[in-house]
Amino acid sequence: MKPILTSIIALGAMAFMAGTSLAEEAHVAPVTAYLKENVVPWLSDPAVISAIKAQNEKTSGLSDGDIDALDKKWRAEVEAADKPMISEVLGNDLSKFLQEKQAGSNGVISEVFVMDAKGLNVGQSDTTSDYWQGDEAKFQKSFGAGKDAIFVDDVEKDESTQALQSQASVTISDESGTPIGAVTVGINMDAL
Repeated sequence: MKPILTSIIALGAMAFMAGTSLAEEAHVAPVTAYLKENVVPWLSDPAVISAIKAQNEKTSGLSDGDIDALDKKWRAEVEAADKPMISEVLGNDLSKFLQEKQAGSNGVISEVFVMDAKGLNVGQSDTTSDYWQGDEAKFQKSFGAGKDAIFVDDVEKDESTQALQSQASVTISDESGTPIGAVTVGINMDAL
């Protein structure tokens, strides 16, 4: 057998044993490169850092029950005509900043939202289905992994847009390098 073919078969076997395929992982490098070049530079913007710090002060004393109640309120508002909690978040300065970043991405960023140290939404470009992300991999594998962590999730078809999307999350740190929150960016794979 030729050496290149042997190497490809060996890589495929290792990926299979690890429970992944080479095709599944092919998106990670370009998504990571896009994040490092186009998203990470604005994560240290004062608009991002100050909004997270302000919310961390407000939410630091919340219990699990408080967080659950806020998340239930948000979820109920998603389907309701009156959306005071969602409107407050979507109307804040950080959300406006994120909406500008999304609009300037030439269709690559399909959504973007910033979370505080508890995994609660601080700002977002579009309404998320829930308020608390702290129980999800996007938060646990970014903020939960510490400074400079990047987590690129699987590629999935977005049912509303029919586009292939991967959610990628990055830990956000303050000026001292201390992790204070995280961002999740929906990457439209068809536009990348």
